[in-house]
Amino acid sequence: MEILCFKIKGKFAHFRKYFANNTAFSFTIPPRTSIMGMLAAALGWEKDSYYEKMNSENLRIGVKVLTHLKKNFHRVNFLRIGSNPQDFRGVSSRLSDKSQTGPIQTPFEVISAWDIAKKDVEYQIFISYQEKGKEIFENIKNLLINRAPIYNISLGTANFTASIFDIIVVCNDKIKEKKSDDFILMNSALPAKYVEELKFDKEEYDSYNFVEEDMMPGDFVGNNNREVRKMNKLLFSTTPNPLRVKFSEVYYEVQLPTETINLQFMDL
Repeated sequence: MEILCFKIKGKFAHFRKYFANNTAFSFTIPPRTSIMGMLAAALGWEKDSYYEKMNSENLRIGVKVLTHLKKNFHRVNFLRIGSNPQDFRGVSSRLSDKSQTGPIQTPFEVISAWDIAKKDVEYQIFISYQEKGKEIFENIKNLLINRAPIYNISLGTANFTASIFDIIVVCNDKIKEKKSDDFILMNSALPAKYVEELKFDKEEYDSYNFVEEDMMPGDFVGNNNREVRKMNKLLFSTTPNPLRVKFSEVYYEVQLPTETINLQFMDL
């Protein structure tokens, strides 16, 4: 087993919730499908062409929050495109339409660090593979290690550009599969159905976690079909602090260069 780890950061992020095309709400952490899109952009693959190769039967994906995150609503102006009756082609060619009252400010939920001036939105991503996904895993690993992404990476929308750094490969000898009946500290987002109990200690008041639970898209039906096939109900912290939980399934103790963490993948 190998786990490819890398960190990704940017000033802002927005991971649109799947409820509707024009929803203003954002997930706090990138869903599995968003991370698939980041990897596909790095590989230079065409839009909607990678859903089958990167599905949960091939790749395993986990995520950890590295900065204290918050959400704010901002108002944005979208360009109103109006058709020009003088255009013989019958296509939209004007950036304003005098018959309309003008653009309407649209609410838009943005993720940022608590201290925007000093911190960025930052996550750590973990990639591993199932038996059928080793080839695609190797392609991703080689491309990121050589720092040769084809397209620019973003945190959700195209204008929220991001950078990838601290790319490492953790080999099998530094990964231990464990299971425990006691409380353990888990650093990554967890499948909520396997969390039996969540604990906070009064003496750790200053480092209380901010916990969220959300239902996120995990897989699409197939290439060029964005209908959601699989959902992941995840429990996670919006701070770098780990969750103290009783976890009913196996998890992985991973020895990184600067720390040892416990993690599980989104698609368990």
